[in-house]
Amino acid sequence: MESPPTSTYFQTVSPAAEAPQPSALPPSTLPQPDPTRKDAGTSPSTDDPKVRPNRKPLLRLELRDLSCSGCRSFLRLLHASTALEDAVDTVLRLLYTGLKTHCIPSTRSVTLTLRAMGGVAYTTGLDIDSDHKEIHLNTSYIAMIPEGRLKEEMLGVIIHEMVHCWQHDGNGTAPGGLIEGIADWVRLKAGYAPPHWKRRADCDWDSGYEKTAYFLEWLEEEHGADIVRSINDGLRGCEYDEDTFWPKCCGKSVHKLWDDYKAHLSGPGEDERA
Repeated sequence: MESPPTSTYFQTVSPAAEAPQPSALPPSTLPQPDPTRKDAGTSPSTDDPKVRPNRKPLLRLELRDLSCSGCRSFLRLLHASTALEDAVDTVLRLLYTGLKTHCIPSTRSVTLTLRAMGGVAYTTGLDIDSDHKEIHLNTSYIAMIPEGRLKEEMLGVIIHEMVHCWQHDGNGTAPGGLIEGIADWVRLKAGYAPPHWKRRADCDWDSGYEKTAYFLEWLEEEHGADIVRSINDGLRGCEYDEDTFWPKCCGKSVHKLWDDYKAHLSGPGEDERA
């Protein structure tokens, strides 16, 4: 059992019971900053009006150990309330623009907890009320990130995990790879794709994370800018059925779409980077 927090924090929350949504581990050797990319601390700007849920979510920060280097780096580089608010706005804009307010999940609060643990991050809901979400971010992972990518990586992980606080999942029946792929698609669209991400098709379509995210990006090109919003909304309040879901939203089976994507990657002018 994990020991109680050793430092003060903003608000105590109950233990979580929903199955956690983990964030993927990057390669063991983290890439160095890419000088061609935009400034790591700049949030993508948009002229789109904000998409607002039925109620403004309460945002909390919980710090388990103020003395650890990962926690200090987070507090030095990010303003927690701004980072969380921007992440909520980004997720809602990309997944719910043009949709009715009732399509947005009724998330009432999001607590970002910084603590030492395994992996990168995960998101879960509280056992008493799943409308209250928790994002757990590993401070040991933060301490491993090269300084030049530190702020951008933390923002990218927060955006990925924030998607899990607001996306639909077919009442828990959607493939995990699709759920994680949508989260990384939002991160990709927000401008926080790490330099080690690559388009690849030497795997299944629902392998998840950036592999599925780039597939969804290609679907946008083929089926319109609203396709991922339609996919997410199609998972609202119903069970996922692969045989009917993909023909309804894209006109083909997902396996035919994946074959088309593989052909696209290996076609003239394309370089599949497996």
